[in-house]
Formats: sequence, C-alpha cells, structure tokens
Amino acid sequence: MWTPTTRKQHSRPTARYQTDLTAKEWRLIEQHLPAARKTGRPRAWPMREIVNAVFYVLRGGIAWRLLPSDFPPWPTVYRWFAAFRDGSVFEKINHALVMADRERVGRDASPSAAIIDSQSVKTTEAGGPRGGACPRAGRRPDPGDAGKKIKGRKHHALVDTDGRALFVEPHPANIQDRDAGGPLLQVSRPFFPFVRHVWADGGYNHERVTQATGILVEIVRKQPDQVGFAVLPRRWVIERFFACINRNRRLAKDFEATGNSAVAFLYAASAMLLIPRLARSS
Repeated sequence: MWTPTTRKQHSRPTARYQTDLTAKEWRLIEQHLPAARKTGRPRAWPMREIVNAVFYVLRGGIAWRLLPSDFPPWPTVYRWFAAFRDGSVFEKINHALVMADRERVGRDASPSAAIIDSQSVKTTEAGGPRGGACPRAGRRPDPGDAGKKIKGRKHHALVDTDGRALFVEPHPANIQDRDAGGPLLQVSRPFFPFVRHVWADGGYNHERVTQATGILVEIVRKQPDQVGFAVLPRRWVIERFFACINRNRRLAKDFEATGNSAVAFLYAASAMLLIPRLARSS
C-alpha cells in the first residue's frame, strides 16, 4: 500500500531520468563491469552513462537511434551493449545481486527451492527464432503457443520463492513447456546446484520435466471449482515477477533479432528490480 512513508522510501531522486543509477546503486554493480584499460586511448564516456543509456532503452522501449542527445552516441551505447551481451555481463550482475539480496534477508545465498513458468510474447519483423510461420502451399502454419494462440517467443524463467530471477531463457513459442522445462532445469544446475524442489503448473506434468534432473517437480493445480482468476500457492510468485519486468516497454514485445540480445535484456530487467532494493537497504 502506498503511503507517504513508502513513497519516500521507494523514491529515486535523480537529476535527469528515473532510470539513471544513483551513486549507491552504481556502487553495487560497478565492480562487475569492464574496467578501463591502463593503456591505449582513454574512454570518451564513463561506463555509468553507458549503463544508464541501456536501462533507458529497456524501460522506455525505444530504438537505439532514438536515444536522447544527453546520452552517449547510440553506436557507442549499442557497441557496449553487444559487449555486455556477448560477455554475459548482465547475467553475472543478476547472479551476484540475487545472492546479495537473499543474504540481506537472512537466507542462504543459493536457493533450495524455485518456481518455473513461461510467458508468451509476440515478436516483430526484426526476425530471429520464433514460433509461427507464414502458411505456404501444402503446409499448415505453425500454431505458435497452442494454449494462448500467440506466435512469437516464450520467456522461460526460474525464480526463487521470493521472486528473484535465477535463470531466464527465451525460445520459440511453439516449444511447449513440457519440452523446454527439462532442459532449463538441466542448464540451471551448475549455477544453482542446491535447488531440490520446484513448483510448476500443469503444463510441466510430463516425464520430460519430472525426470530430467533429480529435482522434485511439484505440480500446483487449479481448484476443481475454480472459475476465472484465482491466486494459486507458489505460482503467484513467478506471475508477479513477469508483471514487474513487463513495466519495461522493451519487453512488451520481443523486438530482438537474436536470442542472446533478448536474454541480456531479460537479465537487465531483473537487475533493475534488485538494484534499488539493495541500495535502499544499504
């Protein structure tokens, strides 16, 4: 509930844009970004401004070429974004922030339980892998996400029991949850080896998921007499996570031509949730 106290607590006073990092927030992630080289030409723009520009694009949903003039030139920002993307920088930042935030509330750095789910989003003409194809002669069109009738991509996520993103992965929407859930759990094992229990919806009730790893997959089913929307145990946590990252307009649709760029923006959106929280607590 918003009160004068909570509004003051969550306000982010900045001199320019609401997505700009404050001094406390910048100190949280500065160590995870590439340091300036001691030799060669010095940087023309501070790294903090590069990150501010990336967050501005993510929250505002604008094209790179539409960056305001008080940011670094858009080719410079995009070049650094590509370097962050290829170096998995946002993934590393999110991983460090998740562990720090868990320790802040008195929990173990690595979780032992998680929730898995996916969110279907439409794509644009940018290209890249997606579910759904234009019908051709003698060929039926790809149905995309059969349940939601969406042709595009799915943002598959694994979050801890408080809603922090542990692992996110986009893939074409025509890959159903029972087919993508098992590989996602397998890939997450080296990063979060102590997860022993995962909650999921009925779409994951298949041996491809339940037997993919040694993790116990518990299916949270709807109530037999449920009509319309209802808050279900555990599953609401990941739905809240998807709702929070959807505040970033760049994620309203999947505009990215490559899956790697989509991954980078998803982890950056997760980091944008954790950075202010940790900065307030410090």
